[in-house]
Amino acid sequence: MAETIYTIPINEVFDECAESETPECPLCHLYNKFEGDELELILGASMMEPDVRIKTNKEGFCRVHYDMMLEKKNRLGMALMLQSHLGEVAESFKASGVSSLFSPSGSGLAGRLENLEKSCYICGRIDRSFEKLTENIIYLWENDSAFKKKLQVQKMFCLPHFRLLSEQSAKKMSKKNQKEFYSSVMAVTENYFNSVRSDVDHFCRKFDYRFRDEPWGNAKNAVERSVKFLYGNIHKNEKGR
Repeated sequence: MAETIYTIPINEVFDECAESETPECPLCHLYNKFEGDELELILGASMMEPDVRIKTNKEGFCRVHYDMMLEKKNRLGMALMLQSHLGEVAESFKASGVSSLFSPSGSGLAGRLENLEKSCYICGRIDRSFEKLTENIIYLWENDSAFKKKLQVQKMFCLPHFRLLSEQSAKKMSKKNQKEFYSSVMAVTENYFNSVRSDVDHFCRKFDYRFRDEPWGNAKNAVERSVKFLYGNIHKNEKGR
């Protein structure tokens, strides 16, 4: 099957993760790539585009992405976005008094602030890209026998992305294909789950004096690997992650 601009990054990342000595979820890898691209764009060429500024004024960013933008050290760029975004927030405070705080429809000040807390321009962009990404993964699996094999030899899928692939396959595939696809994804996930669970058991056992002379094997980083398996390994460019 001929590759396209949409399938090339998927094939490249699945190849890279399959060949890597360190188990890594390919969808986490792709998420981090999308996130890095969005951060570069928002602090670069996109910053002053009127249609982008309208959206960032309204949506703002989550705390994680504010922190990641701070790491890029473009304080002027952030200040310019914050200047107009804070102006947008100020509009929410124009009505004063307790009566403006709540409303049955959630359109009062409290509702508007709650919506703002849940809103992030970058998260929204990544979520939309990821929806298309999973569609392309399913398309590749259904139309490219070589990609089927690439998926089968992956070392892991984290639980959030295992769920995402399972949900999307149920929406996009025939019952027959969905069952086969799910079995392949489950086999990879279950194999890694059993491995990391065994390593956590061994890590705990090593703190029993009776087993202190046993080799560590792969258990030394079992705690870190378990967290990455349970919650994904995204935002890797942020300090402390």
